[in-house]
Amino acid sequence: MPPALALFFLAAASPEQRAVDYLAVEVPRWSRENHCFSCHNNGDAARALYTAGRLGYTLPKAALDDTTTWLRQPANWENHHGNPGFSDMRLAHIQFAAALAEARIGSPDGLAAAAHSLLPYQDADGSWRVDTGGLPGAPATYGITLATYMARRTLEAADAARFSAPIARANRWLLASQPASILDASTLLLALPRSPEIRGRCLAAVLGAQTSDGGWGPQPHTPAEAFDTAIAILALDGLHDPAVTAHAIARGRAFLIARQLPGGGWQETTRPRGQQSYAEHISTTGWALYALLLTDPKRQ
Repeated sequence: MPPALALFFLAAASPEQRAVDYLAVEVPRWSRENHCFSCHNNGDAARALYTAGRLGYTLPKAALDDTTTWLRQPANWENHHGNPGFSDMRLAHIQFAAALAEARIGSPDGLAAAAHSLLPYQDADGSWRVDTGGLPGAPATYGITLATYMARRTLEAADAARFSAPIARANRWLLASQPASILDASTLLLALPRSPEIRGRCLAAVLGAQTSDGGWGPQPHTPAEAFDTAIAILALDGLHDPAVTAHAIARGRAFLIARQLPGGGWQETTRPRGQQSYAEHISTTGWALYALLLTDPKRQ
């Protein structure tokens, strides 16, 4: 393609398609170059790509071939050959299982096996605890609230009746949880959108924490980040109350689109802020794309 035509295509492509094009290269590159599978590339980012493909965005089949093969083998997820110093198997199982659920591939038994792989990691109180070092959750650490929601979501997708007991324990924990950050408050709204208690506890906090540039940070009055903004607009969209949330969602989407990097990804959200991390970058990009895809008003 001539350079001028390539530049025209880049300018004309939607923010979502640009992110799809970027992740379609990055997702398979990790396993090809590192001979292992990453919960960031083959989990969070792949989950966004499966969603994009289902919604009709242009996506080369080869972008997800090796990921699909990997996700269909939950029994092997413990043997991903990654650096154990950078691997939290509890979180890796949650991320891989969420990607498999989003892919909607294979037999129900395969997704049930992925769901079963999450059960040993559920604590007695119903939560899935992921250590964040006392900081709000980040794309590479999630935090307890987001990890619990994402694990429960996979159990529901696999078989809500079969996994009713662990789902109920997770719901009890979520309902009793007191948010320690705007990320937590957004996630609780995402997890229990019909709960008057959660709405009363979290909605005003989330709406009130939106920054002047339209995004959200991890705490009120902190600079907006792509990851926190993605979770917030997903949560507000899930309330299905446009009279209350439509303006905030539109501003959040505009923030994400304005912050998209020229290559199609997003600057990584890190705790503390401003660090460099490829893992956080890929997961941040996956979450930002996923949020834009699911909150696009043209598709609702």
